[in-house]
Amino acid sequence: MDLQALAGDIKRWGEELGFQRVGITDTDLSAYRDKVRASLAAGRHGTMGYLARNLEKRLDPARLEPRTCRVIVARMDYRPDAAEPLRILKDPGKAYVSRYALGRDYHKVVRRRLARLARRIEDAAGTGGAGYRAFTDSAPVLEKALAEKAGLGWIGKHTLLLDREAGSWFFLGEIYTDLPLPVDAVEAQDHCGACKACMTVCPTDAIVGPRELDARRCISYLTIEHKGSIPPELRPLMGNRVFGCDDCQIHCPWNRYARLTREGDFTPRHHLDSAALLELFAWSEQEFLTRTEGSAIRRASHEQWQRNLAVAIGNGPPTAAAMAALEARRASASPLVREHIDWALARLAAGAGGGAQR
Repeated sequence: MDLQALAGDIKRWGEELGFQRVGITDTDLSAYRDKVRASLAAGRHGTMGYLARNLEKRLDPARLEPRTCRVIVARMDYRPDAAEPLRILKDPGKAYVSRYALGRDYHKVVRRRLARLARRIEDAAGTGGAGYRAFTDSAPVLEKALAEKAGLGWIGKHTLLLDREAGSWFFLGEIYTDLPLPVDAVEAQDHCGACKACMTVCPTDAIVGPRELDARRCISYLTIEHKGSIPPELRPLMGNRVFGCDDCQIHCPWNRYARLTREGDFTPRHHLDSAALLELFAWSEQEFLTRTEGSAIRRASHEQWQRNLAVAIGNGPPTAAAMAALEARRASASPLVREHIDWALARLAAGAGGGAQR
């Protein structure tokens, strides 16, 4: 088997399947191990216990999938043709949903394409085939480190992978294989320079140092991964962000080069790129489940959705409509949601001087 030719074919097939770039690397993650362990030891992963579980498998691909000697990493751009982010963030009556979650769940899209790519590789390997397993944010995989090693970019100060031609608005997927493919000879270079835009614009100061994120302060963590009460001191800083946060990407200079995605699956659904807070807050649980079917928003429950929206409404103008919506929901709300509704009502009342605007 001509492995060099196969590596070239894999990259071509990846592009044909809708990936913008494909790289190949080995499994040596020793350069990243100490930093990962230090972050976990400091508790910066919050309640995301899965980051600490199976740590050795995360740090050694061959432990996760025996006989793995190479990792094929693919990039798929997702920046949608949607309402301009800063315009929505500046409108306190609108809900800001992270751009990655506006369309179809990326797990389904990327995983399906990776599976097709893996089957082509297996067919090309001929007799005996090739052992492989495909992932996209679905297993203990240190994907940004692997992508950096595969030449797809460098890890920026916001801890996301950056590419000089594509910024950071993209998803990553990996194929672990036992084929000894030639690796891409790359040396990751830091092109962030002295820029600290991502660090200074973070609403909650979650980027505690270059390439150091404290998830416990991150709005994406608070609105998606965190199941409990949002710390009161962080609620006013969240603004109208109800699912995720893109500020570090929006203000990154390299994202001026990011192109709009060609994937129809990432087109915004149900006008979530510019929906009104009160409209979303009015959704029943069944409406939530129906309108977020096949969406990454399902990572959060309806209870979390209401919690997040209550905080966002509380950060908005003290209108009669806002206060009435909160009061109407309060009676049937869970204790968690009621806590955040009460916080929002008190905040709006204080902002209105005791009376709501009409």
